[in-house]
Amino acid sequence: MSKISVLSGPERRRRWTTVEKLRIVEESQAPSASVIEVARRHDVHPNLLTVWRRQARTGAIGPAAALRQEDEVQFAAVSVAPEQPAWAARAGTGGTIEIAFANGVQLRITGAVDPATLTAAVAALSGGRAR
Repeated sequence: MSKISVLSGPERRRRWTTVEKLRIVEESQAPSASVIEVARRHDVHPNLLTVWRRQARTGAIGPAAALRQEDEVQFAAVSVAPEQPAWAARAGTGGTIEIAFANGVQLRITGAVDPATLTAAVAALSGGRAR
């Protein structure tokens, strides 16, 4: 005999609580368990069970998530970083510049550099002729 679930109302999707998800994931992680068989037993698509298993591994669902209320307000950690100088915002942080001088000296600059510092370094390495 097969099991039939009747979904009444406008909602056509089943809603799984975090506790139910964790119970099904735990059952699927038993040494002799088959993901497909566990999914069939609980009327869940195997791909959805695989997503739940990944979320359990990464901590997206877990004991802490099971204790949270669905309507509970949650806060994210915030840190305030010091303000960057205007030249750093324009320059960006990626990329590398390599300068090869006639005297054989090579200068490699990675990331954002203050223009005055760069000018002084080029002047020093080129014998005082920065242009």
